[in-house]
Amino acid sequence: MPECKTSSDKRMIFLIFVCGEGLGHTGRCISLASEMQNAGHTVFIGAYGYSQKLIEESGYIVEEIPQELRLSGKKGALDLKNSIFSTAKVISLGNINSVTKLIERTKPDFVISDGYYNGIIAAKRKKVPVCIIVNQSSMQEFFRDKGFVIGAVGFVVKKFYTWIYRNVNMIFIPDFAPPYTICGSNLSFPDGVKNKIRFSGPVLRKKYEKVIPIKDLKRPHVLCSIGGFGYRFQIFKTLLEAAKMDNSINYTLIGGPDLDYDLLESVPENVDIRRLIPDPFPYYRSVDVVICTGGHGTITESLSYGLPVISFPDQSHNEQENNAQFIEDNEYGRRFSYSVTPEELLKAIRSLIDDEKYRSNVSALKEQAQKCHGPDFIREKLEEYFSSVPGEHSHQQFY
Repeated sequence: MPECKTSSDKRMIFLIFVCGEGLGHTGRCISLASEMQNAGHTVFIGAYGYSQKLIEESGYIVEEIPQELRLSGKKGALDLKNSIFSTAKVISLGNINSVTKLIERTKPDFVISDGYYNGIIAAKRKKVPVCIIVNQSSMQEFFRDKGFVIGAVGFVVKKFYTWIYRNVNMIFIPDFAPPYTICGSNLSFPDGVKNKIRFSGPVLRKKYEKVIPIKDLKRPHVLCSIGGFGYRFQIFKTLLEAAKMDNSINYTLIGGPDLDYDLLESVPENVDIRRLIPDPFPYYRSVDVVICTGGHGTITESLSYGLPVISFPDQSHNEQENNAQFIEDNEYGRRFSYSVTPEELLKAIRSLIDDEKYRSNVSALKEQAQKCHGPDFIREKLEEYFSSVPGEHSHQQFY
């Protein structure tokens, strides 16, 4: 990586926009905010909902921004049609104007968008350089073979994303470089943007060697990080039943704010249920296996810490299913549907704990993550861009 020059010579102002749907976006932006501030730059963050709460609990001041994406599902499956209509209801010029005013107030030198597209549109309106962090750009799979109406929506969405990728200044993929790219099956970009794309390496909040393990955490231990959607309740029920079958294996279960905890009956003593863990990294240093959905963020964090993964992708969520299949195909862990039995799940957990094959496979990714730290890479590339044309990026020009 190039030597950092700007952190000591020129102070920059960054405005980071966070998509609140999923913990991966949130974790990456916390790591970037920390990296930028440690280098002497000023950072503002725009977020909403669960994401905003997590960032605030990590010690950052957050400006609330309008929600632009609304996901819904039932019985372990993403309800694409309902998600589309729910999202359409909140699209408005007023939301874009609200985000634009935040840019005017904070006067950033660079806008960073992790999956939040109102921020990109607003940055282009104010002629502020903008980059996007993306682990999925192949959107057509979401809309394929789902009828005329959904197909028509998919056509419009593809046009929109094409405009986005052609108008941002830089595109960062927060993943390992090929052939180890977890999200590789989810990437597809229009012609003419290849020179903007950079594989940054995993964008982790904390480097492995700087994290202190949790003392006295009973081993073997499984961290279950499913997230806050209530339609994933079946995983929790199955996991509790599996935990009852073998009390020698211990579990920490994170449910999120939307889970109806009153429905979790007869929790065994070897299971610790948490509503929220703002900093999961001490757990990554202390557990043996991670159970999660198919989201890119938690999978990347787990593999980067040398942990095998059991993935439960949401049905019909192509991105998650592709990530989970990557895990299965490369023997970094296992992929299951929500219909897995407690017996099958327990057998898989035991296998990932006892079979050295999985541990050996993920250790290679752990070594790569330690060599290429994503937040460093992104900061340095943005500093280089800022310094490349003296005087071009100034608040006076924008305002």
